[in-house]
Amino acid sequence: MTAVAWLIPLLPLLGFIINGLGFPKLNKKVAAIIGCGSVLASFAIVCSLFLQSLQTPLNHRIDLYTWIAAGNYTVSFALLIDNLSVIMMMIVTGVGFLIHVYSIGYMKEDEGFGKFFAYLNLFIFFMLLLVMGASFVIMFIGWEGVGLCSYLLIGFWWKNREYSAAANKAFIMNRIGDLGFILAIFMMFAVFGSSDFDKVFPAASAFTTNDSIIIAITLLLFVGAIGKSAQLPLFTWLPDAMAGPTPVSALIHAATMVTAGVYMVARSNILYSIAPVTLAVITVLGTITALFAALIALTQNDIKKVLAYSTVSQLGFMFVALGTSSFDAGIFHVMTHAFFKALLFLGAGSVIHAMSGEQNIRHMGGLKKALPITSFTFLIGTLAISGIPPFAGFFSKDAILTASYFNSTIIFLLLILTSVLTAAYMFRLYFMVFWGDFRGTHHQEEHLHESPQSITIPLIVLALFAAIGGFFGLPEIFGNHNWIHHYLSPVFSQNTRIMAHADSVMIEWLLVAFSLVVIVPVMWLAYQRYALKTVKVTLSEEQLPFWYKLSLHKFYVDELYDYGIVKPLSALAGLFSVAVEKKMIDGTVNGLGSITLFLSSQLRKIQTGNTGFYVFAMVAGMVLMLLFALAKLNVF
Repeated sequence: MTAVAWLIPLLPLLGFIINGLGFPKLNKKVAAIIGCGSVLASFAIVCSLFLQSLQTPLNHRIDLYTWIAAGNYTVSFALLIDNLSVIMMMIVTGVGFLIHVYSIGYMKEDEGFGKFFAYLNLFIFFMLLLVMGASFVIMFIGWEGVGLCSYLLIGFWWKNREYSAAANKAFIMNRIGDLGFILAIFMMFAVFGSSDFDKVFPAASAFTTNDSIIIAITLLLFVGAIGKSAQLPLFTWLPDAMAGPTPVSALIHAATMVTAGVYMVARSNILYSIAPVTLAVITVLGTITALFAALIALTQNDIKKVLAYSTVSQLGFMFVALGTSSFDAGIFHVMTHAFFKALLFLGAGSVIHAMSGEQNIRHMGGLKKALPITSFTFLIGTLAISGIPPFAGFFSKDAILTASYFNSTIIFLLLILTSVLTAAYMFRLYFMVFWGDFRGTHHQEEHLHESPQSITIPLIVLALFAAIGGFFGLPEIFGNHNWIHHYLSPVFSQNTRIMAHADSVMIEWLLVAFSLVVIVPVMWLAYQRYALKTVKVTLSEEQLPFWYKLSLHKFYVDELYDYGIVKPLSALAGLFSVAVEKKMIDGTVNGLGSITLFLSSQLRKIQTGNTGFYVFAMVAGMVLMLLFALAKLNVF
């Protein structure tokens, strides 16, 4: 099936073209069939590749054509099919297809239905190109493409200026990180003469550990990952990205964009293993981001923003896995996170749909009776992300915590604290939405209803994988059954400098006990506080403790950026607009134009229409030309 692997990204691209050109002539049913069908067809091809990879590990390069040829530098438009790219393609097309199906019901009343599916297809195409590219240049095309699609989809309801501002913010902040990525590619061409994986990685293996060139390349690549995967300090765009329709939020957080940075670092594992300094930076930054975002999520009242900060925190866990050289654990958490985070976002969309657009969890409550399927599946997602065994999140988070334990005790303890906070804010969210008394309006209560099957069926499928997905990576205490580790080992076995991890049976048992002894009581406390007691519909800031205000206002990071960066740059731009652009540039251009107009107005006066004057002017001109010629001959 590798011979037709090029169809995997092509089919969603065709879906984009057909729906894009056909909008608004195609009816919604046809647009939905094209949008969903193209992704389903790609998923079918990926499944066949997956079955093939179970028999024999894949490592196949497909050269489609030579894209750039300049001197000694060539860039081939090539795809790489191996076990890592297959896992990522399964996530992108599988979860992406469920989100497409969900969108049929969620967006059925929207006038831009066909355009929405066109954008979703384009998003899938670029993400597939990103994970299938055989070089950093091809990866970068997909990298920029998902940034473009996030802009289009976050600002899909562009008539709302806040939504347009959120789209602009996402696009601009990602450009900051992307600068690091493209500088790293330039360095690769300068050092290795190529950006192809099969040329860069073997050549890099000859460098000594912590070589300054490799450190520079890996740090620049990581700058790109910081922007795309929303790590400190470039994380503030992701919570604002909730402005887009809920299926967009699910697609960005679960199947596409934010996982791009994790995939890129995992793909570049050979480079990073040569630069332990960079790995240490990744570990520390991932830990700080995980804890910081969890602290913010504790007090947020927008259902989607709680989940958004949760994503930032979980991405921090993934980067800790990469920083501790547990690359397979990082990809494992990408997979389980795709299941439960897509489930949680789509569940949140079902709640918003039932609440007529309401997103404030303080205006909800008691929804489990009216939305039984949504409530049950959301509970499974909550249990999974909180790390309750045997749900998916427990096993992938367990692998990361185990790796961090042998790397740094401080990192391990901070991640343990973050795990407790994760359970706290997620069960706060769950109980405030689905338990207790209804706190919305009478009109909302009268119209509460379970979502249609196009919404609930994807929820049920994702809930199933959120429940059992962790069994793909069982820890050592359950025997040698870590399937994801064995499946990805052909990819990472080429890395001769990857750090080995010590025996972890004892710490794994401790983590199981921790989940039961600590996290379960946190769940009980959340139940007591938010399910049995009355929840305030509004908050009085004057009565809030200082730490609560800090968390509620997201530690004022956005305000800090606004006053420290945005406003000074805006003021500088205003100064340049007046002093440089209007006075210097416009003044020079307009001045030259005025001079030209003045001279032409004077010269046109000689156009009198008098024949005698014209004969006189002609003779005078001939005399002047004769004098000039004689002067050149030095006659005078």
